Amino acid sequence: MTAIAVLGSTNMDLVAYVPKAPRLGETVTGREFRTVPGGKGANQAVAAARSGGRVTMIGAVGTDEFGIRLRAALRSAGVATEGLRTVEGASGTAHITVDDEGGNSIIVIPGANARVTGLEADDEARIAAADTLLLQLEVPLSAVTAAAAAARAHGVRTVLTPAPVQPLPSALLAATDLLVPNEHEAAALTGLTDPRQAAEALLQDVPEVVITLGAAGVLYAARGRGAITVAAPAVRAVDTTAAGDTFVGALAVALGEGRPVREALAWACGAAALSVQRPGAQESMPPRTEIDAASSPAEDGPA
Repeated sequence: MTAIAVLGSTNMDLVAYVPKAPRLGETVTGREFRTVPGGKGANQAVAAARSGGRVTMIGAVGTDEFGIRLRAALRSAGVATEGLRTVEGASGTAHITVDDEGGNSIIVIPGANARVTGLEADDEARIAAADTLLLQLEVPLSAVTAAAAAARAHGVRTVLTPAPVQPLPSALLAATDLLVPNEHEAAALTGLTDPRQAAEALLQDVPEVVITLGAAGVLYAARGRGAITVAAPAVRAVDTTAAGDTFVGALAVALGEGRPVREALAWACGAAALSVQRPGAQESMPPRTEIDAASSPAEDGPA
């Protein structure tokens, strides 16, 4: 079983379901409201655990009721939480609007996540014991960069999701093995709207890139190798909130198990396609048995 460490955010998602998202200054009537555990870090941890990984979470929750629920949700998914510290104050929250087409808009309030500014005493050991480290940008860059440096020092593969997108320090890029932006994040990082061109530009800083393209699948590129595209299964999306995190968690497991890149990408795309057919973040993530049952040979081609 591949071992995965995740340093990142834990948030309580406050989700409003509406027929159509409001425009600026507009009030609309929603049809449902839910509070569900989320946060990009916790989401990726749960996705990796359900995909068959042995996962440990590094981050922080607050002393509020949300903190208790967030820790319990991770544990119930099989994620080790000894590295999840509790800090005084509020836990992180994400305020999400989901429309009837499955699209979403999100406002994140960091809360306890903002207190994760570096590694705690045992965090480096947790990272060193992993095969893969998953990182995102919902905790301070100082902690993300320190974790990536620790992973590099111990020969651990680092996978970075650059979201919310922001300029990336050279030290972080130098310690990143695989960068996984979506097409909008790739454009923001490079100034290039064509995913193929954006991938080529990103390869100047990191050895491997996967750009997720929503319903169109993914584009993979690596230094010294031809780029490939892998199609996503055609499904009707209900809620796309955690699709990217589901993809990354499943991909980390597949690569950690030594699967060929094309096969790993197709398997992870299948996991993400299953997740968007259900509402919610972590609760929408499929178990390994479902991913295996839904998986099919990769459909890929030259980029």
